Amino acid sequence: MPVDPMLVLAGVITGVMVGLTGMGGGALMTPMLVLFFGVSPLTAVGSDLVVSLCMKPVGGIVHVRHHTVRWDIVAWLSAGSVAGAFGGAALVGLAGGDHVSSLLRHAIGVALIATSILMVARPLLQRHGSEAAEHRTRPALTLTVGLVGGILVGLTSVGSGSLIVVLLLLMYPALSSAELVGTDLVQAVPLVASAALGHFFFGSISFGLVGSLLLGAIPGVFVGAQLSARAPARLVRPVLFLVLLSSGVKLV
Repeated sequence: MPVDPMLVLAGVITGVMVGLTGMGGGALMTPMLVLFFGVSPLTAVGSDLVVSLCMKPVGGIVHVRHHTVRWDIVAWLSAGSVAGAFGGAALVGLAGGDHVSSLLRHAIGVALIATSILMVARPLLQRHGSEAAEHRTRPALTLTVGLVGGILVGLTSVGSGSLIVVLLLLMYPALSSAELVGTDLVQAVPLVASAALGHFFFGSISFGLVGSLLLGAIPGVFVGAQLSARAPARLVRPVLFLVLLSSGVKLV
């Protein structure tokens, strides 16, 4: 498959948004592929997961070096999310057919609407949590969130950097912003890897599509990370909110 300049541009846009806000990987790229490029929902999900798998470690490594990762939380989330993600991918892949493709399209839409709503709640939760001093790990609840989040990512590719980060805020309000983003990015690596593996075996991945997207996404992540120091996330999030909400409504 030849390189598609428009797909490269889509990768750049997604990469920059992820670098700026830590959110928007699957939530932006999957609906973009479905709505603007006519890619089937199943192929869009599988291909997006492979692209995300290449982007997530970029930010994760930075946070590991700065010691802003709560490894205990990562471990409990991964214990549930890895199995959930593979199971979600296997479920949608084995079911197959146009009917499931239509259901998947609607599921992606619902996930996007939920993500946009939770984006609005995130700053409020952070202000509430800034006064909290609770650092105790909550294994059972964290594992459950990982399992549910993993299933959702396996089904729709949406949630590893948006829904889960908000749920982390609810469970661990004392986490600093750096710990929150760092922990979420690192836990997303095994989660997305498991979901991508599931789609490789049971779903549909277009590696030609992945190649074009990565040509834009990888440099986009670096550019977004550099811009994040100059463009506060509070200026970018309203745009991302509108994109997610409108895409979700259109898919539903």
